Amino acid sequence: MLKLYGAARSRASIVQWYLEELGIPYEFVKLDMQAGEHRQPAYLAINPMGKVPAIVDGDLQLWESGAILLYLDEKYGKFQHSPEERAKITQWVFFANSTLATGIFVETNREREMPRLMTPLNEILQRQLFLVGGKFTVADIAVGSVLSFIPIMLKIDLSSYPAVFTYMKRLSERPAFQATIGSRR
Repeated sequence: MLKLYGAARSRASIVQWYLEELGIPYEFVKLDMQAGEHRQPAYLAINPMGKVPAIVDGDLQLWESGAILLYLDEKYGKFQHSPEERAKITQWVFFANSTLATGIFVETNREREMPRLMTPLNEILQRQLFLVGGKFTVADIAVGSVLSFIPIMLKIDLSSYPAVFTYMKRLSERPAFQATIGSRR
């Protein structure tokens, strides 16, 4: 059985959301970060960086939430993707994990980057329900999860981005979201 290693209020919930969407059985191994379980040799053998999340799927040990999402989509995803769709999905996952997360959650970047990122994202979401191919994909998990942490962690007013707000609401109504990230609100 696939094992997901994480901690309370960590990016492991992003992976958990996608596992729930896919209906894949998994074991959640909750690490006590305060006690330093992520720095113990047993876990460092899985992720030498000592961060969460990480997964073990058979012989594969993989860390970094974006890499895990892309792997799960490739191996267990419900849809086949053309090379062009796969490239777009990868683009959005990278955007979520580096550009969007850094622009929103690094305080020194926020004032400058929020409008630069959220304005075009709002325009895109005015034209389409989801980010790639008109259907819900792992790209929506990656971007949607970062966006969903805004009201949880920052309490930023998103009224200037109504399409983003509607997108976040649509994603938050999904049962798999409710069972994972939504249960932490």
